Parts: sequence; structure tokens; C-alpha cells
Amino acid sequence: MIGEFANEPLTDFTEPQAKQKMLEALAYVRAALGQEYDVVVGGDRLRTPDKIRSLNPARPSEVVGIFQKGTPEMAARAVDVAFDTFRSWQHTPAERRSDYLFRAADVMRRRKLELAAWMVYEVGKSWAEADADVAEAIDFCEFYGRENIRLSGPQPLVRIPTEDNELRYIPLGVTVVVPPWNFPLAILAGMTSAAIVAGNTVVLKPSSDSPTIAYKFVEVMEEAKLPVGVLNFVSGPGGAVGNALVGHGKTRLIAFTGSMEVGLGINELAAKTQPGQIWIKRVIAEMGGKDSIVVDADADFDAAVEGVLLSAYGFQGQKCSACSRVIIDEKLYDRFLDKLTARIKKIAVGPTEDPRYFMGPVINEAALKSMLGYIEKGKAEGGRLLTGGSPIPDADGYFLEPTLIADVDPNATISQEEIFGPVLAAIRARDYAHALDIANNTKFGLTGAVYSNDPEKLDAARKHFHVGNLYLNRKCTGAFVGVHPFGGFNMSGTDSKAGGRDYLLLFTQAKVISAKRI
Repeated sequence: MIGEFANEPLTDFTEPQAKQKMLEALAYVRAALGQEYDVVVGGDRLRTPDKIRSLNPARPSEVVGIFQKGTPEMAARAVDVAFDTFRSWQHTPAERRSDYLFRAADVMRRRKLELAAWMVYEVGKSWAEADADVAEAIDFCEFYGRENIRLSGPQPLVRIPTEDNELRYIPLGVTVVVPPWNFPLAILAGMTSAAIVAGNTVVLKPSSDSPTIAYKFVEVMEEAKLPVGVLNFVSGPGGAVGNALVGHGKTRLIAFTGSMEVGLGINELAAKTQPGQIWIKRVIAEMGGKDSIVVDADADFDAAVEGVLLSAYGFQGQKCSACSRVIIDEKLYDRFLDKLTARIKKIAVGPTEDPRYFMGPVINEAALKSMLGYIEKGKAEGGRLLTGGSPIPDADGYFLEPTLIADVDPNATISQEEIFGPVLAAIRARDYAHALDIANNTKFGLTGAVYSNDPEKLDAARKHFHVGNLYLNRKCTGAFVGVHPFGGFNMSGTDSKAGGRDYLLLFTQAKVISAKRI
């Protein structure tokens, strides 16, 4: 009997035993760094002459994993294998498909701290952020497994006396999964497990910044005894491998999470019908954000400061949900920024294998250079640098000081473009109505938050703050599966609502069967 869904508990690293186990997991993973991993297509393990090296952003001389630089030919082969496997996999009973996800969840629970340790080294997550990432991956498997069983049962239809009618949700076909590096296990597991449990087969193309943890998920599914060919793994550059997968005529669905620019390119390529293609490809896209927290004049001052801090600088601001704009009523603007600046200056930055550090490195050198360019742009366009703005002196890795820029014009570059780093723009608002207007002035619409003690103002935010996930008197990051279905509006994507009760519908098509009574 399958029980009710409940979110996976987070690890309390203040407990000595938990801390010791995490240290042991980090030592175990460190000893395994630098191994080489194959492309996996059906039952075949493939290698190429050219390699991709995943580096530790806190110590770029350290190789986390060596991967194959896949080719368009490998991509095509993977789609063909997934297409052939789909012929049988689509008819696997729903309960059995769900059971593979439940088994995978059990494997990840057993390997939870090891998987978290891989993310500490590969993408610079703190212990808490990495642990939460694994917990969310477990949640996705448990939640979608249950949802699949629910959707496989009888669906409500209007009954008539002359016919027996039923509606079935059936799978689509080959699904290409293109996950991001910032939630390299959770989002990957969510998109992949949703596709698989709905009866589709998958070709997974990991981010070149986080292929190791992606491969570890493949290992998890192998340990869960998922049949060969249901999940295929092809590492390689997006321009060659990714485009080949998206453009293939046998690809039926693309599930993508990443930047707006890449997402729009995928959508455009998928819209082009290939020779022999007999369907319109479906694209599920969760893209960027330019997320704001509005601080009203009567807000709980200290709670707002803390919420902004955590939302802007958790995991180095490298979340599509991160607060990148704080919009403050002018009545408390200066006082709020004084307190926020003082708190930011206390943030410890360093290699996150050491639990003393709240912030770790940004993902790579190109990202660091981009962030520094945005900081200079922000100052050139009239912003006032309050703190941060520079790389950490003498650091081995890609470390950037947590940065706050005040007096930013609502239409300035750093107020409009996604920076994806620990750079926060502070904007002065004349009043609450003006603040909401500013909050809605970007092309994005992912997350947002309001701090206010006025019920009428909170109700106004409910009606007028145009984002997919709105948070009131709490931070704008940290969505829980089943609790906060996640996805945004406008250029933030297709509002797919990952972790929600309608998410699996995106991986299926509805078939109605009507039989006349004899």
C-alpha cells in the first residue's frame, strides 16, 4: 500500500552525527574525482577521442569528471534506440513504471549525502543547498510516481445511457531532457522521472558544467533496475548534440530548463517539421527570471532584510527564482539598505566543502566575467555600489563578493537582464503602488515576494503581481514539491508547474474510447 506523499526531510548538519557523515561522504567523493564516464545508449557504453572535463569551480585545477564529447551521430543513435524501446515501454503497466521511481527514491535516500557531496564539488553548493537538492529529487520521484497511478485510474466523464466511455492518458514518445547545472540533480530528476513514469523514453543531455551528478542519476536508475534503453545519456556541446536531439524527426517532446536565449532557440528549432515527422513536437520550457522582492513601508523590517539576503545570495544567486531586485518604499529605503549592507558584509565566502561558508564559487570563469561586466554596467548607468563588486582576492576559484548596487533605475540594464549571480539591484519606490508597477516591468514572470503587514496591500499583490510563484512575507526561493508547484509566465517559460498535480499531463496525450452498449 502506497502511503500519502510527504516531502523528504532535510538533514540537520548541526547534529554531530550528520556532520560527521557528510565529512565522510565528501572524503569518499574526493577519492573518486577525475574518473571517466561513458555515453550510454541502450546497452552500449561509448567513448570518443575528444573529451569534456567537468571542473570544481572552487578549485578549477581539480577535475571532477571526464566525459565524452558526443557527436550528432551519437545523438541520432540515442534517439533511434529510445524510439525502438518506446514500442514496448509505453505498454508497461502504470504501477510498474511508478515502482521504478519509488525504487530510485530509495536508492537516493541511501546515497543522499554522497550525491550531495558530488554537488558540493561539481557546482559549489553549500552542504544545506546540496542536501536540499537531493531531497527535492527524491520528492519528484515519490510525487510523480503517485500522480502517475492517479492518472492511470478512471477519469471523471459525463455518463450517458447508450455508451461506455473512458479517457486514458497515454505517453508521447521519445523525450529529450536538457537540464540546467544549478539544480543538477533535482530538476534533472524531476523532468526525467516525469517523462519515464508517464511511459516515455528519454535521451538525457546534461549540462557540460554538471555532467557528473547527471551520470550519478543514471546510476541510480540502473540500480533501480530500469530497463535498458528507457534512459539514454549523451554528453556533449549543446550546439552539436543538443540541436541534433531537438531537431531529430523521431523526437516527440523536449523538456528544458535554462536560459531564455537557449529556451527560445529550442522552441524555434522544435517548431521546424522534419522529413517524415508526423507530429507537432511539444516543448516544456522553464527559462529565466528577473525576480523582485517588494518591501512595503509597514513590513516586518528584520524579516524582510533576512528574506532578501537569503533569496539574493543563497547558492551565489544562481537560481532562476533568486531575488535580483529589491524594490523598497522610499520611507524606509535608506534604513533598510543600511541594515541589509551590514548583513551582506557578514556573509562568509569560500570553498563549500567547508561548512563555515554560506556562499561558494560561481559556476565558471565565463559566468564570473559576465557578472563583473554587469556590475560595471550598473555603476555606469547610475547605480551606487554599496558593497562587494569584486572577485575574492587571491582565491583559487571563481569567487565573487556578494554585491549590492543601490539607486538603480527601474529600466537600467541590471534591472532588466538576468545576471544569475550574487548581484542585487536596489530600487527606490515612491509608494506601494509604484513598487508593484516596477515589479511588473520586465519581460519575465517567475517568482516574486512582498513584505507587508497590510492585508489590502497583500491582496493587491495577489491580483496584480504577475508571476507564476508569488510569496507573501517570506523569501522568493525554496519551492517544495507538491506544496509550491513551480513555473513562470511570459519569458520565464511555459508555466509548466513542476511538482504540481497537472505536470504529468504535459508528458502525455489524452485518448477517449467510446463503446456503444449492445
